[in-house]
Amino acid sequence: MPRARLTPIALALALSWPNAHAADRELSEVTVGSGRSVGSKPMLRDEIITTESFSARDIEKSGATTLTEAIDKRPGLSVQTECSICNVRNIVLNNLPGRYTTLLIDGIPIFSSVSTAYGLDSVSLGGLERIDISRGAGTSLIAPEALAGSVNIVTRRPLENELMINQQFGSHGHANTELFGARTFDGGALTANFNHNRHNTVDDDHNKVSEYSGYKRSIGGIGYFIDDLGGFKLKGRLDIVDEKRMGGAMGSNYKRVKTDGTGNPFDWSRGKHASPDPSGWIDPSSGTVIPYDDGRAGMSEIIFTDRKQFITSATHKLGEGNLRLAVGYAHHKQDSFYEKALYKAEQTQYYFEASTQQPVGATLVTAGTNYRYEDLESTGTDASGTPNDGIDNYKYRTPGVFLQAYHAFLDGAVEVNASVRYDNHNVFGGITSPRLNVLWTHNHEYSSRFGAGRGFRAPTSFFEQDHGILDTSRIVRQIDKAEVSDNVSYTLSYASDRLAWAGSLNYNRIKNMALLDSGATDPDTGDAITLFTAARRPVTVAGGDITITYKLTPQWETTVAAERFNYRFSEPGTLAFARPETRVYLRLDYDNGPWTGMVRATWTGPMDLAKFYDYANNPRYNMDGTPKRNTSPAYWIADLRGEYRIDRQWSAFLGIDNVFDFNQADKESMLWIDGSGALDVTQIWGPNRGRFVYAGVKFAL
Repeated sequence: MPRARLTPIALALALSWPNAHAADRELSEVTVGSGRSVGSKPMLRDEIITTESFSARDIEKSGATTLTEAIDKRPGLSVQTECSICNVRNIVLNNLPGRYTTLLIDGIPIFSSVSTAYGLDSVSLGGLERIDISRGAGTSLIAPEALAGSVNIVTRRPLENELMINQQFGSHGHANTELFGARTFDGGALTANFNHNRHNTVDDDHNKVSEYSGYKRSIGGIGYFIDDLGGFKLKGRLDIVDEKRMGGAMGSNYKRVKTDGTGNPFDWSRGKHASPDPSGWIDPSSGTVIPYDDGRAGMSEIIFTDRKQFITSATHKLGEGNLRLAVGYAHHKQDSFYEKALYKAEQTQYYFEASTQQPVGATLVTAGTNYRYEDLESTGTDASGTPNDGIDNYKYRTPGVFLQAYHAFLDGAVEVNASVRYDNHNVFGGITSPRLNVLWTHNHEYSSRFGAGRGFRAPTSFFEQDHGILDTSRIVRQIDKAEVSDNVSYTLSYASDRLAWAGSLNYNRIKNMALLDSGATDPDTGDAITLFTAARRPVTVAGGDITITYKLTPQWETTVAAERFNYRFSEPGTLAFARPETRVYLRLDYDNGPWTGMVRATWTGPMDLAKFYDYANNPRYNMDGTPKRNTSPAYWIADLRGEYRIDRQWSAFLGIDNVFDFNQADKESMLWIDGSGALDVTQIWGPNRGRFVYAGVKFAL
């Protein structure tokens, strides 16, 4: 059935802003997507760009308390842990490096590589309406650096007074307290939220070195919504984050761990392929024991994070269209201790935007400009106490302009969206980023979406590659070109009353991918230096995924999904962390009266560890001197959660993550030894925490 054609005036009034920012036709906070809502997943909107959208209720049913937990274990999406001690985590889209994912809050990008290293765990879910995810370079018109795609957190505008209290307790000393309140008034609303989340360190192989870092995290924020202020509709929020985390040594006495710099408090004879001697590990080159004598400090990473951020946007009717103004500000401080090395960083970010969307005949045109400012200043010392202040300092200023046109053909059956933006980067010069999107509605049930685009990204600091390389005298930047991604994607979707499915193909080609060589030395002084360079050849990641959802009964819904990816790169270390080629996802949801429930299982296929970790040039060994496994085993992870609504205000819930208690430490340690006997902490391919049981109560008024 052909779609009713929308006139540009109707579009400008009925649709609105931030998908000019997701490179779509509309101007309001609507996400782009594929497929139609049938009350079942995939919940993909009827827009041009394929964007998955997860509601607050869907996230709650999964048991997530953080942004990373909310996004993980979904087709084409994952959360990658990049350190077994401090648990740096990145959101990975299409299995591309996490630094290529841009986080936006209400359509405003205000995070960087330093602030996302630990900050993704500290994004408040309080007052959340949904999370929108668009995969592919250029899908975000205002954030061209999103080479893999963007994650946009959309704040909910309350329509009535609210009070919500959520208290949860779980394994490993976990406790999560969440408070949310809203006060509405004539023409607006105010919100306030607070979250305190804590978790103990976890050591499943009992060698007294944690695999899961402990943390104490407090997040507070306020939000405001004003429907009419001089003709403007305003929306904004202020967030404050304070987090302390430590991995390596057990416990949370940060000061004592930092000063404990001698002796051996660990037991290296525990765990899979452990050393025969508890005092140290085997040197693969000689077969002798290398004794450990650096105390708890030498094997611990402690990070204190202090972040303040403010965003606001205003929309105003302008002629037959709209005007949008947006401002973002963030100040991020990190005080960290990496195995006796010290690193303190302060970062400031600003974002300004002015854009308008207007009908020009039968075409809807969006035009605008934005300005992004990002700086970083650091001080520190290496493990010997030698200062290396400012090793990763930078200042980026990027003014940009963008233009987008949307037009419908064939009575609205074919919709075309074309955009281009130009950025004048203060270091990398002028960069042009085009994108084309086409939606073809075949009939009431089938639709196709095609997208092709380019994005760029200015490499920032070593945090993009390795957050803890501090035993270096300086970082030598040899990068003279921005990273550039070309992306092509196709999605075919189907939706009927009970069945919905969407299949996608994605091709991503990255040029000038940033690389880090931490093994270099100064030819004159012999001091250790780190080279920040770029790959000589492009890196290609191509793959596809399909998600099928079927409404078995009004109460039961099932989802089956799978993904397959291929990686092509010739230079060792280009893709620095292991990635699977295949994953399979199963999910069953139940919703009936006072009862809701969710069971899901994720199968992760084998990973080519030898390829990703470059065994050919840098072989890795276990603590007993035997070689690390070349391929990781395939494994299942199962989660479940159930909730019972006691009355209109009270409900109780119980959940289990990783039901069958699968843990990488049972198969292989996340620690590894290089050919010279040096220890490192990044042999990561599986879960770093086993079974996790939690329960709680929720009060909502």
